[in-house]
Amino acid sequence: MRIGVPKEIKNNEFRVGLTPASVAELVAAGHELFVETHAGSGIDCPDAAFKKAGATILPTAQDVFKSSDMIVKVKEPQQREIALLEPRHILFTYLHLAADKPQAEGLMKSGATCIAYETVTSRTGALPLLKPMSEVAGRMSVQVGAHYLEKEQGGRGVLLGGVPGVAPAKVAILGGGVSGVNAAQMAVGMRADVTIYDINHERLAELDMFFSSQIKTAYASKSAIAKAVEEAELVIGAVLVPGAAAPKLVTREMLKTMKRGSVLVDIAIDQGGCFETSHATTHADPVFEIDGIIHYCVANMPGAVARTSAFALNNATLPFALRIANLGAEAAMKADPHLANGLNVSNGKIRHQAVAEALDLPFEPLAA
Repeated sequence: MRIGVPKEIKNNEFRVGLTPASVAELVAAGHELFVETHAGSGIDCPDAAFKKAGATILPTAQDVFKSSDMIVKVKEPQQREIALLEPRHILFTYLHLAADKPQAEGLMKSGATCIAYETVTSRTGALPLLKPMSEVAGRMSVQVGAHYLEKEQGGRGVLLGGVPGVAPAKVAILGGGVSGVNAAQMAVGMRADVTIYDINHERLAELDMFFSSQIKTAYASKSAIAKAVEEAELVIGAVLVPGAAAPKLVTREMLKTMKRGSVLVDIAIDQGGCFETSHATTHADPVFEIDGIIHYCVANMPGAVARTSAFALNNATLPFALRIANLGAEAAMKADPHLANGLNVSNGKIRHQAVAEALDLPFEPLAA
């Protein structure tokens, strides 16, 4: 198969869909690789490294799309990339369509087969291609939260871990999944006062055993979340409903009860965000303030640590990319129902039920 890797064009996005090591694996399997010039320069993977791995370097994204059958990216395609897609193309990348109807409609119009990393599942129902970026975003959420709590950043002027004689900051983590656990690990390491909120009792029990006395756990009722928001200096939204829009757990009214200069970090912003006042921001302009509360809602958080993120993502996506390249998309999905769960759009139709429901569009499953 002919596989293309364009340079990411989203604001401050330096990750790359395939690293030189991944390119070498695909070339060794008999596939032809086309990489846009400077696609990996942001993570110190120069064109020379891709050439050595066996790729052909092309000058523009148009050349890459024209030469390739499958496009492997990191972030959702921007409008000018969608315009380059044809019905013959397989697109393998993050899509996050539930919060982006224009993108969904553009992909439908293209006729391309679009497989989203974030809805590919494992045998246990986990999300293996979302996991590495959830780990990064979870750990980053505490770093950025601590930074924006600093007074010169407009924050409350609180040290997350406190010092002897002064209590640490309270951190409320909404969601006990991969992002939430990684956020908790970082916050505990910084000696914060950490509570994880979730609606799954079994998960709360697992977290209680895992962290022992290092954190507290609480059932995420509306009243518990309202109290958490009132008391915490840092609230991290780490809720995920696969393929669907994130539920709005923190309302505008709740902000009025928060301590001035507190920080909200919305990891769920790719799926629309779990705070009512959230809207997507970029690394160039990452925060905004409402009612004296700082909001960090960057839609590609892991892009800030692009090298770590790119290599972690490739570790997870390469086996699936190889499977698609070796068998073709249709045969690969028939052979692996978990990969088939990643199919969001094909032949102009929405193929994922949660995405269709979130966008109020018809759902048409792929024929067995």
